[in-house]
Amino acid sequence: MNKPAKILVVDDDQRICNLLQRYLGKEGYRVSTVADGEQMRRHIEQDMPDLILLDLMLPDVDGLSLAKELRIHPELGIIILTGKGETVDKIVGLEVGADDYISKPFDNRELLARIHSVLRRLRPASGASKIRTGKKSVAHFADWTLNLAAHELISPAGEEVHLTTNEFKLLSMFVESSNRVLNRDQILDLLADREWNPDDRSIDVLVGKLRKKIEQDPLNPVLIKTIRGSGYLFAARTHFE
Repeated sequence: MNKPAKILVVDDDQRICNLLQRYLGKEGYRVSTVADGEQMRRHIEQDMPDLILLDLMLPDVDGLSLAKELRIHPELGIIILTGKGETVDKIVGLEVGADDYISKPFDNRELLARIHSVLRRLRPASGASKIRTGKKSVAHFADWTLNLAAHELISPAGEEVHLTTNEFKLLSMFVESSNRVLNRDQILDLLADREWNPDDRSIDVLVGKLRKKIEQDPLNPVLIKTIRGSGYLFAARTHFE
């Protein structure tokens, strides 16, 4: 039997903490709550959760800074809770490594669906690696090495480059579809389970983040090319071993 996923709520609004603890607890999750960034750090040192619901407005630290800090744990899901509705805040949240976001006030069922989606995206990556066991699972492109089984990217200089879960999934998708155009809908379908807003810029943000990590000049990319009106093309010659 699978153990129930552990969720940590980081929010200084006790009413929201109590509500989420009751609601998500009834849904079978193990839920803990903390009120600020320092409490969060102490908690994850003792008991690493599977997913964090992170409020942006905390008394001791900016939530976006915490999200960026948490990305050293690629297996950890992060959903930002924000009372701010501006698109720029949502985009910045994705840029610093959050897996998803939801604005307050939120519908409990929508939040639950978002949680299910993020956890499904995190857990199966290991399953995908198992599927490749015994097959060619190491990709080489432009002097880079991507180990699909070990979830590891090595630069031409021989250094490991950290990728978030979605960055890894996107790069894996690109190398396995080398020199084939992928449109936004294909990428969204492969990356996520939830329904996406057609105006959602999350794919553009994710591609931009990945370019910063693997392109010599992210503003003039040669590996991940934008095909105007169509999508993206991974132009590097790729071979597997």
